Amino acid sequence: MISIPDVFVQMLPHGRGLPLPTYATEHAAGLDLRAAIDHVEVIHPGCRVAIPTGIAVAIPVGFEAQIRPRSGLALKYGVTVLNSPGTIDADYRGEILVVLINHGDAAFDVARGERIAQIVFAPVCQANLQVVENLPDSVRGKRGFGSSGRK
Repeated sequence: MISIPDVFVQMLPHGRGLPLPTYATEHAAGLDLRAAIDHVEVIHPGCRVAIPTGIAVAIPVGFEAQIRPRSGLALKYGVTVLNSPGTIDADYRGEILVVLINHGDAAFDVARGERIAQIVFAPVCQANLQVVENLPDSVRGKRGFGSSGRK
């Protein structure tokens, strides 16, 4: 397992009293984020809402944070992270918000403290773009969108 430098976490006033994000199991890749709301937020089918987490983070340079869905919410209720994975850059210092969408057929209630998403920290590679007239050849070429088949 690769370790990264310390990630500083600021508990915002409306997040106080909630646990810090935690890994649910010993080898989990993501920390669970919780809803820092003071009321039940109802997400109707086809609707989306930004849920505050009550925390802000300082991510080390050279890393990003990805906001990912929780598989149980997706399978059981059709609720997922709309811009998945959402990227948080190392220079962002605002509150982490999770944009949830309800693809299910029933309204979904989000309560304070409920685990709504995961945050995964990952290294970042920045590209050095070079403009060329033609790209090098490859076996695949310009074939895309299912060109390799299903089996």
